[in-house]
Amino acid sequence: MRAVYACNVTKSFKGDTALDQINFTAKTGEITGVVGPDGAGKTTLIRLLTGLMDFDGGELEILGRKMPDKSSSYLEQIGYMPQKFGLYDDLSVLENLRLYAHLQEIPHIDMRIDELLNFTKLKQFAARRVVNLSGGMKRKLALACTLIKKPKILFLDEPSVGVDPISRQDLWAMVHSLLSEDVTVVWSTSYLNEAQMCDNVILLNEGKVLYHGCPKELMDGLRGRVFKIEGDFFNKREAVSSILECDELLDAALVGSHIKAMIKTKSAFPKEILKTIGDNIKVSKIEPSFEDAFLGILGVKTKARSILANVMPQMPERKNIIAVRNLSKKFGKFTAVENISFTVNSGEIFGLLGPNGAGKSTTFKMLCGLLTPTSGDIKVLEGSLEKRHIRQNIGYMAQKFSLYGDLKLKDNLDFFARLYEVKEAQKKIDMMTNIFDLKKYLNMSANDVPLGIKQRLSLACSLMHEPSVLFLDEPTSGVDIITRKEFWTNINNTAKHGVCVMVTTHFMDEAEYCDKIMLIYKGKAIAVGTPDELKARVGADASMEDAFIHLIKMYDKESENKNEQRTHKSVN
Repeated sequence: MRAVYACNVTKSFKGDTALDQINFTAKTGEITGVVGPDGAGKTTLIRLLTGLMDFDGGELEILGRKMPDKSSSYLEQIGYMPQKFGLYDDLSVLENLRLYAHLQEIPHIDMRIDELLNFTKLKQFAARRVVNLSGGMKRKLALACTLIKKPKILFLDEPSVGVDPISRQDLWAMVHSLLSEDVTVVWSTSYLNEAQMCDNVILLNEGKVLYHGCPKELMDGLRGRVFKIEGDFFNKREAVSSILECDELLDAALVGSHIKAMIKTKSAFPKEILKTIGDNIKVSKIEPSFEDAFLGILGVKTKARSILANVMPQMPERKNIIAVRNLSKKFGKFTAVENISFTVNSGEIFGLLGPNGAGKSTTFKMLCGLLTPTSGDIKVLEGSLEKRHIRQNIGYMAQKFSLYGDLKLKDNLDFFARLYEVKEAQKKIDMMTNIFDLKKYLNMSANDVPLGIKQRLSLACSLMHEPSVLFLDEPTSGVDIITRKEFWTNINNTAKHGVCVMVTTHFMDEAEYCDKIMLIYKGKAIAVGTPDELKARVGADASMEDAFIHLIKMYDKESENKNEQRTHKSVN
């Protein structure tokens, strides 16, 4: 039985087509994923399905009702969780649920709220204010508020953006459990491994449906085009760039110590390039992922090099550019970071991973001089962060973009050029405008441009003064795969020029690009090593996401065993 039927649905805004002749169906009791690059039309489609927006042409039917239907009887049957769900920070978890229950006149409120607190595993946090919840817990609460009236169809617009893998796994488990009650789910996402778990996917690009069907069928069509390249690379990042310079290649990326590559058509891998990138190089076919299928159907070739590489100075090779020893930070009685130590060399990419609320951003702020450590020692470029010339050599891209939303893009660039006292500022602004393709957006305010453009602008501002050290705090959160690949082309070229890069991310494929990773949990460093070393602690075929989840669960299990032993000793 179909829950959603769309036939030739169109929608335009001021003459610009947002959705063009959209056709698809979504079956009852299934998850239909909506996937596509920024600006593809995902959010517009979700809003049409919820009745928040009228379409211009075609037919749209939801739960057997002809749309548009804004009647209360229809609205009672749908649940909608937008990207920025309206939780009230000053209210507790319980108070938010009570508010939404009263607004929707839910009978037996206490019983329903108790069910949802158990369902989302938030019962022990019922009295905690929303402002003090982690990102994952906020998403779970938003889902609970959306489910308060037991909807028959659930529309989720990128519900897991900025959420760590464990919280994403919890969200998926909760949503999957609803299917047994014949709830239909339409899930918009930029995480392509999530799309792989849907029953059906709608792949949108520039307002058109490029594919509608089973994810597996799309991946099967790419068999024979995806390869694993391994051996003794002369320089692994340069090897990726060299491979991408081949016309036959569509994509290539680091996966720990090896390289994954995709050719444009089913044919033999162009082996002439292999002799130039290393010794004992082997190539083997591997199974494609949904990300490969997504890139394959879009047909967008990943750039081999960034224009940035042509203008950046080569930094001198130095060890221990960042040196952190026994770093701790307390807020009152709460310990956010406890006794962390590590070093990073020039030209290295160091990844800081961890669940929401683990202490990553707190660590970053201390490294940038934005927070004062409670104890421990930080040296950047062998000096103290209190020294002005040290701070002038640091670039920082904050989690929520270090931009001024009400200023135009050109004014943001001018502000940061002046802040960093950039010589020949206008020449450097023009250069960054060209490198990051910002010219047509220069007179728009930062608040009004797409997320991908904000990301480009923020990176441009953080690199304008040619820093020796670059801090990137979840820089690609919510950004589609095409924009993320463009971003990492720039970062890999930055590292190749000797810049020391530290990054936090919830995208586990991005963690594979790092030379070394530190996994932080509950303020402590629970694992350190290369991506391959961390994966090896789980199993031969483990992914980085497998390693992330396994290591955290193992830490919790070991902590629980220690607590039980202490309790046992005290009793005896």
